[in-house]
Formats: sequence, structure tokens, C-alpha cells
Amino acid sequence: MGKAIDGTAGLRALLRPVRAVLFDFDGPVCDLFGGASTASVADQIKVESRRYWNSLDPDVSTCDDSHGILRPLREMYERRPKGELSPRPIALAEEIVTALEMKIARSAAPTPEFTALVDALDDLDVRMVIVSNNAEAPIRDYLERLGVGDRFAAVCGRDPGDARLMKPHPDCVHRALTHLALPADACLLVGDQLTDLTAARRAGTPFLGLTRDEVRAKEMRHLGAAAVLRSHLPLIEAARALADAPSHRSR
Repeated sequence: MGKAIDGTAGLRALLRPVRAVLFDFDGPVCDLFGGASTASVADQIKVESRRYWNSLDPDVSTCDDSHGILRPLREMYERRPKGELSPRPIALAEEIVTALEMKIARSAAPTPEFTALVDALDDLDVRMVIVSNNAEAPIRDYLERLGVGDRFAAVCGRDPGDARLMKPHPDCVHRALTHLALPADACLLVGDQLTDLTAARRAGTPFLGLTRDEVRAKEMRHLGAAAVLRSHLPLIEAARALADAPSHRSR
């Protein structure tokens, strides 16, 4: 367990060696689902899957979350002997969830101060990437409509071919690091879930939590988060202070 950072000075020290910030999408960038249930979408996936597979394993049939069902659905397919089950439900589930994301992303509210943070990191010459369990196309569409699409070096979304690679698996983080051609310790992952923290740890990337949930914040600190913030404002202040420092201006 690492020592948590407190205060603007600590955040400046954390940010000083960072050459790229990796953002989770739902939470740090926008409020994608707004707390709404996605059980109806999970039910739609079950209906479509039963058309091909007849019955579903318990971990699939009891899941009531649109994203949560993707992994057990894939695992059910993999548990069966090769050729026993049609792969069609896997593709249909991905199509259904991506369509949901595209629809709700059009009205999702940006996380407060996110664009100001993008500006501050840009001024600091820090590159930015999205690492997310959401599909790439809705993320790109959202960033473009927000006017910051060209500020991101890459969008590393959910692998449409294998939901088992969603966080906490570090796949999207590894893809981001490969695209950036940077070592893991030169980056900082900003996320609001413990799955983000786990993916960062597995990839060797420092993690900064963003949550107003005190229980989750405490657990993030316990599990080694470098810092946990309630908003982007302290990180913006740290980035602006570093950008204004004589050492940065003289580059």
C-alpha cells in the first residue's frame, strides 16, 4: 500500500513526471448512465441469446446490468466445447450495448471541469488517452461533440471481440501504453472505480481516484491510489501551477 498524497504540493509532485494521463470515460469524462438501471438491456441480451443457446448459465441469467452481462456471456461460450454454441449471441450483445452507449452518450452531462482539465494538461504538454470499458465509437463521438476530440492521442475502448478483456483486466491500459510508446510509470490513470485501480496496478501505472463516495475513496487509498479527489479542480490547479513554473516556461 502506497502513501496517499495530500494537498496541491503533493499533486504537483505526482504530476511533474507524468507524460500522459489515461482517463476512464464514464465518471472522469462524463456521467454516462446517470445512475439509471440497464436491466432492460440485459434482458434484451438474454432474450436474443436464448434464441441461439436455449438456456443460459446462472451467472448470465441472473445478471441485470448491460455491461456486467458481457463477461459472463463470453465465459459461458468459452466453457462449452468448441463448436457447441453459436458465437452469434456474443456479437449481438456487443451490438446492443454499443447502440445503448451511442444513444445515451448524446445526452450525457460532462463531468464538471473536465474540459478545463484538458486545457490545463494540454498547456503542460501532457498527452491524453481514454481507457474504457465502453465502446470506442460512442467515446469518440462524445469527445468530438464536446470539442476535445483532437486533444486525445488515442481512445482505447472495449475490445468488441472479447469482453473478458474489460477492466479490471489491464488490456486497454496496455494498448494505451503501446500507442503512446511510454513506460507505465510515466503515465497516470484517472478513474472512479476499483476496477480502474486494479487495471492500473496490473499495468504498473500510478492511479488517481475520482469519487465522492467516501467508502470507495477509503478503499482506493488502502489499495494504493496515489491520491483520491472529489473533483478535477485540485488536479487542474496542480497542472496550472506546473505550467506556470519557470522551469516549464523555459523549455
